Amino acid sequence: MKRLVLLLSSALILACNSPEPDSTTRNTLTVSATMGGTPDPGFRRVLKPRNFEFPADHAAHPEYATEWWYFTGNLQSMHGERFGYQLTLFRIGLRPGAAAEDSTWRSHQLYMGHLALSDIEQQQHLSTERFSRAAAGLAGTQANPLRIWLGPWSISGSSGQTFPLTLSASSDTFSIDLHLRASHKPLVLQGDHGLSQKSAAPGNASYYYSYTRLPTSGKIRFQDRDIEVEGNSWFDREWSSSALASDQAGWDWFSLQLDNGQDLMFYQMRGKDGQPQEYSQGVLVDQQGRAQKLSLNNTRLKAVDSWTSPEGTIYPIGWQMQIPQHAIDINIEAAIADQEMLHTVPYWEGAVTVSGSHDGVGYLELSGYSRN
Repeated sequence: MKRLVLLLSSALILACNSPEPDSTTRNTLTVSATMGGTPDPGFRRVLKPRNFEFPADHAAHPEYATEWWYFTGNLQSMHGERFGYQLTLFRIGLRPGAAAEDSTWRSHQLYMGHLALSDIEQQQHLSTERFSRAAAGLAGTQANPLRIWLGPWSISGSSGQTFPLTLSASSDTFSIDLHLRASHKPLVLQGDHGLSQKSAAPGNASYYYSYTRLPTSGKIRFQDRDIEVEGNSWFDREWSSSALASDQAGWDWFSLQLDNGQDLMFYQMRGKDGQPQEYSQGVLVDQQGRAQKLSLNNTRLKAVDSWTSPEGTIYPIGWQMQIPQHAIDINIEAAIADQEMLHTVPYWEGAVTVSGSHDGVGYLELSGYSRN
């Protein structure tokens, strides 16, 4: 369900002057604190399904408070080494409406990016964070040709087409330069024709669509190695002005690519009591791209393993998932225990391995877990 956005806070505005904050001086925020308030009434709310238009809807929607472009993937080198990657760009509306045009530095939009790379064989996970205002060409979006950028990090496409997409982002110690091709599977409109409700209150929802299996190739750099890779990526796209309900703490989100060609997304909204809530939902996409809805009524999730971060946060990184009507009974295990994204809003996000009735790979996101 992707980060309904972890970030409506002045702490992000203060952080935007530094492209890669020093983790030793980091000010961290909780999901419930940043998302628990009422959005500015000047932003539009997600209240009913809409007609999507492309390529326009791949670009920004500044009339809404937050949005994100989210990519994850499991890749292999020519020698069979496995890697996982994440690239997410966020737009955060600081206030509704357009900024005054008296300065090229004035903007109501802040962009944040997260980049991560996991070397499964070496059990190493690296990540970094970047900020910028959408001013003076430092960050922004355009629809045709498609381009979303945050400094040197970018998501770019061809004129008039969504695919192929090129993802380019780097830090001092790792980088990605990946090319994502169109799949035979069409995009999936999540929830009710693209409206994904997160709690009972009207407007606590997002517009949400996914490309669940995009053939991917290119190059990564990990430490001092340049490695040619190929595999599959998952692309999630959401925008909203919503906040968590007062009784919600966060979510557990799964995106799985099964070896039989099926793709599975499920997010479990958690209450502050730790229990799953009614608006947990997902989708099972078959080999031809046909989508079937999943809910708490037909999906059973149980945490079976956990990892405690050095800062004391306990994350459930091992799960059992059962969907009896689809003969799915799988175990989902973290490929590396420590894939914590320890940035402005800490969360756990990383590559997972699927076994049981079906084999496969995927990604898991765990948000709203607090330090003990």
